[in-house]
Order: sequence, then structure tokens, then C-alpha cells
Amino acid sequence: MLKRFLFLAIGAVAIGLAVFWWLTIPATIAATALPIHTPDIANGLTTFNAGGCSSCHATPAQPDRTRLGGGLPITSPFGTFYVPNISPDPNAGIGRWTEAEFVTALAKGTSPSGQHYFPAFPYTTYQHTKVEDIRDLFGYLKTLPTVASKAPDHDVPFPFNVRRNLGVWKLLFLDGKPLVADASKSAPWNRGAYLVNALGHCAECHSPRNVLGGIVESQRFAGGLNPEGEGWVPNITQKGLAEWSEKDIAYLLETGQTPDGDTVGGSMARVIRNTSQLSAEDRTAMAVYLKSLPAVDGPVRPKKKG
Repeated sequence: MLKRFLFLAIGAVAIGLAVFWWLTIPATIAATALPIHTPDIANGLTTFNAGGCSSCHATPAQPDRTRLGGGLPITSPFGTFYVPNISPDPNAGIGRWTEAEFVTALAKGTSPSGQHYFPAFPYTTYQHTKVEDIRDLFGYLKTLPTVASKAPDHDVPFPFNVRRNLGVWKLLFLDGKPLVADASKSAPWNRGAYLVNALGHCAECHSPRNVLGGIVESQRFAGGLNPEGEGWVPNITQKGLAEWSEKDIAYLLETGQTPDGDTVGGSMARVIRNTSQLSAEDRTAMAVYLKSLPAVDGPVRPKKKG
């Protein structure tokens, strides 16, 4: 009887592991799934700026935002992640990547080696980016300077460092759904929705997180604790921006200045370095969309001690 029980238990564990392994297979996009495409480098630059690539990937402590040597530390409750080099360097960067591997990274969160990326890389938002824009971005990145420095390895403790487990995380938080234009809204509104919800990945910082590190959808854009652990990220729904006009929001995205004359700092200052390079039309589109967000109550901000 005991032997039979052990046999059944071992069989159940084996089946469970097989199911886990199958469910957590890193998804990829084959090169054959991509039609012939000539990169639009100008659109690649727009995508680069809208996507905020240099905010994280530019080598710290140097002024050139096109030198994408990585190395920026991103702290979190799950460990410290170091942003990788995405310059065209063939050894330290993405110089040997294929276009399909690059599209896979942004749309599926899977590396060229077939491993899950940690979601400190916001592929849960980048998955909504148009494939043509991703391909144009790849074309633009190949025109940038090579940087030979390699970012440090992530400092993530067990069990969070087991990348296969991220396959389960993706089942919960990576929906794979494209953004669909709202025919009832204006062209600027739809452009703004795309820039904010796909390329700009604004919700990644401006939304509270649950215990698994996923965005709390019911409080999307409602602000909360800075994902990096220090400070408070503001609510950018009408709960927080009720007194702001569309012009105020667009002006902030251009200059970093708030309606009361203050200036943004921290990681948002790096964001402004990118949005300031967008066209006035794109900044206005983002403002139109953000101004349309209904008021949502965010987490209660803790009182300052002392």
C-alpha cells in the first residue's frame, strides 16, 4: 500500500513538473513571422524618445543619452536589477541580435538565449507596441555608438532569481493583447493612448503594485510608492490632475515645469529628457489622453515622520 502511494505521489509530482515546464516555456517570435520591412529611422528615433530608452539604458554619469551602456541600478522588493547594455556593441550590447530576437524581447519578455526577462524590463507594457515601431526602433539603435562596458549581474535572491518561475508570472500579468483604437475618440486621443499605454509605459511607475509585483489594475495611474522604494509617485488621473489643463501637462512633458513653477526631479527628470524631444503634437496627444482619465483614488500616502 505504501509503495503504491509513493508511486502515485512520484507520478503526480512528475506530471505537475511537466505541466509547469510546458506552461512556462518562454514565448518567441520567429523571423518567418515578420514580413519584409525597411526600417524608418526617423520613426525609430520617435519610438526611442517615446519609449524612454535612454532614461534607463544610457550609461550613468555621462551626458550623451545615445550611449546606451546600461548599468543603472533599479532597486525593488525582489532585489536589485542592473539595466543592460543595448548599444550596437557585438559583445556587451545587442550588436549580434537579430530583428526577431529584438521584437521577441519587447513583445514577449524573452531573451535571445531563451530565458524569461525579469519584469523590471517593462515588457508588460511594451507588448502593446506596434511591431513596425519595434522594428524601426531596432534600426535606429543600430545607428548609435557602440559601448563596450557590460552591466553588472542582477542581485536577486532565491527564489526570485529562478527565471522559469517568471513563466507563471507572465500568465498572470502578460495578456498579449494589442491596443485597439477607440473609434469614438479623436485621433489625438488615440495617439496619446498609444504613447501613454504602450511606448511611454507611464503606468509602470504611476500605478501601485500587488505583492507579486504586478500593477493593480483598479488603481492604474493612481500613483503610489515609488517602485524603486524611495519617494511617492503622483496620481495622474483626474484625482491628481483635476486642476491641470492639457496645456499644463504638455508643457510639463516639454520642460519639466509644473503649473506652480516647480520642477520635476528624480527619475521623472530623465523621462522629460525624452519627452522633450517628441513633437509638440505627440506631447499634446499625451496630454489629451491623460486629461481624459477618470479620477481614481490611489493608495494612502504615509505621513512623514517627525
